[in-house]
Amino acid sequence: MADPTTFVNPVLGGDRPDPAVIKVGDEYWMTYSSFESAPGLLLYRSPDLVNWTYAGSALAEPLGSTFAVDIAEVDGRFFIYIPFIPAPWSALDAPAIFVIHADSMEGPWSEPIDLGIRWAIDPGHVVGEDGKRYLFVNGIRRVQLTDDGLATVGELEHVYDGWHYPDEWVTEAYALEGPKLFQHDGWFYLVSAVGGTGGPPTGHMVIVARSRSVHGPWENSPHNPVARTRDASEKWWSRGHATILGGTGPGDWWMVSHGYENGYRTLGRQILLEPVRWTEDGWPASGADDIGGVLDAPGEASAQPASKAFDDDFSVLRLGERWTFHAPAPGEAARLDADDGLVLTAKGTSPADTSPLALIVGDHSYEFEVDVELLDDGVEGGVLLFFNDRLFCGMGIDGERMPSYAGGHRTHWREPAPPVRRLQFRLRNDEHIVTGWYREPGGDWTRHAIRYETSGYHANTMADLLSLRPALYAAGDGRVRFRDFRYRPRG
Repeated sequence: MADPTTFVNPVLGGDRPDPAVIKVGDEYWMTYSSFESAPGLLLYRSPDLVNWTYAGSALAEPLGSTFAVDIAEVDGRFFIYIPFIPAPWSALDAPAIFVIHADSMEGPWSEPIDLGIRWAIDPGHVVGEDGKRYLFVNGIRRVQLTDDGLATVGELEHVYDGWHYPDEWVTEAYALEGPKLFQHDGWFYLVSAVGGTGGPPTGHMVIVARSRSVHGPWENSPHNPVARTRDASEKWWSRGHATILGGTGPGDWWMVSHGYENGYRTLGRQILLEPVRWTEDGWPASGADDIGGVLDAPGEASAQPASKAFDDDFSVLRLGERWTFHAPAPGEAARLDADDGLVLTAKGTSPADTSPLALIVGDHSYEFEVDVELLDDGVEGGVLLFFNDRLFCGMGIDGERMPSYAGGHRTHWREPAPPVRRLQFRLRNDEHIVTGWYREPGGDWTRHAIRYETSGYHANTMADLLSLRPALYAAGDGRVRFRDFRYRPRG
């Protein structure tokens, strides 16, 4: 008998928080919070919950920062319920829940429709025993939807108080959120998150309640929490925001959640998979003592692939699949043109306000190279490791000198780089130690004199739930051409 296929977490590396997963026929579809990135709501599909392939984007231009969504299928039609949070570039004045819909998960997806729900996040959809559709939100509150799922009936009402952990547990905050609902053996199960999504590594956790009716009352599981980081020595921290769903075989159940990797908060919240067992009294419980090691995969799963190197000559603009804008204004993609590489029209005055093109990565160590050419006067372009507009490091050229950045600021260091309009750059992140090089095309590499240590470039430092990403920027007034981007995992 062949040995079972195994996997290790994460099943999808890099910053992909708040996963929403749905099974459609024999495959699974997933998206996650895209926050201030565009395209938004990147879609992935999988035959086995272990191997995920990019399948498109459901949201070309977000209306605000895109928080945790839910995916639903009703009568063969698909819905994604989306909370948008006001951002400096959006027209929203309060958190608001919208919906998009499509005939298939592949799309095309409709434009967002305003449900009129304000000051709520984390929608969770369910069809009740009465055949009516309902949306649960953080709190936990609930509102009825119209039969087509595109409008609300009535107002939000509080329906569940949550399960309360002992006060001595070290958490960020109670924060009852992330409701996801499913039915099993005549019960409605309500899966929620408490403890706060960041902060101490032992904070975030998964809890479960159940009821015979979508109208309650809700009974808390005596086995709560279903998932939690109990000690900071564990590999995965702040585990939460889970979806529980059936697997590829009978009696096969799994939980998809997110978590920070111990020592690598810089990578953001990554996608975790773990088996679920059912207790004799009918409750879902974790089926693994340690999700930081090797786990048996779902039946018929393929082998888990290793991280791959890639080259990008920009002949095809892989927006979503590879690159996303950070904090884009409407119509941001108009800044891009494929012309002997990628031509990016500049924006802003420094990396902080340029809406750089960023790349999600999940490797502990990696390096990337790109050729940067200034096409106009008054423009600056270069490479970054970018967390947000307040925290980044890297270097660029402006035709006269090499601006260098660390800690989100231009440094006083004057790197003795040649005053040219074209250079090739290399940045290496070796377990948080960042080293840079540059050269004129065909020349020898020169190491940038300053190295950076970036282990603190993460959410708890900046109170912003993002990750540290390779990025390309163009600031000022003019255009910058990027050629021959190369990414290589290390180690």
